[in-house]
Formats: sequence, structure tokens, C-alpha cells
Amino acid sequence: MNTLIRLEELAVFLLSIYLFAFLRLPWWYFPVFLLVPDLGMAGYSLGSRIGAVVYNFVHHRGLALLYYGFGVSLGNPILAFAGLILFAHSTLDRVFGYGLKFSDRFTNTHLGDIGRKSAG
Repeated sequence: MNTLIRLEELAVFLLSIYLFAFLRLPWWYFPVFLLVPDLGMAGYSLGSRIGAVVYNFVHHRGLALLYYGFGVSLGNPILAFAGLILFAHSTLDRVFGYGLKFSDRFTNTHLGDIGRKSAG
């Protein structure tokens, strides 16, 4: 089941690349900006509770789709691009098993624990 979910997320990521083509922006924008949402991890410098809120805010696909939708409807390709990058990045995170964070620690996500498993 886990493999099937990851394949589904990969298909959604490929959809985001397809939608990017309609924005008529330089192709290199996509790979260059794809990791920018991870700057949200900086919130963890203020503690795990604030870190989780900030991280989850910039990794929430619903919010990303709102930005994208407003950008498309307003004819603002930069806003649409910002939403699409947030969406693509969050989807790619899920392909690799990274999810939204709980406030107790960075490695506790809605998809389960990430990182090395303890030997106990």
C-alpha cells in the first residue's frame, strides 16, 4: 500500500510539472525554486511547536492550491508559480515519506516517523 501511495504522489508531482508549462515562465525556475519551501524549517530555531506551525504552513497543499488558483484567476503568473512550487514541493516530500509535522519533534509526521529507526 505504501508503494501505491508514493506512486500516486509521484503522479501528482508530474501533474505539477505539466501545469508549470502553462505558466510560460523559464523552465529553470521550477528546479531552482523547488526546495525553497524547506526554508520553513528555520522556524524550528524557535522551538518545535513554532517550527511545526511554520513548516506545516508552507507545506500545506490546500494553501498551495489556493495560491495557484488565485494566481491563475487573477492572471498573475508569479502567484500561480508560488502556489505550484509549494504544491510540487509538498507532493515530492510525500513521495519520499516526509509529511506534515507534529509539534513534539521534527521526525514525527502524519506519515509516521522519519529518519533512522532506533535499535530498541
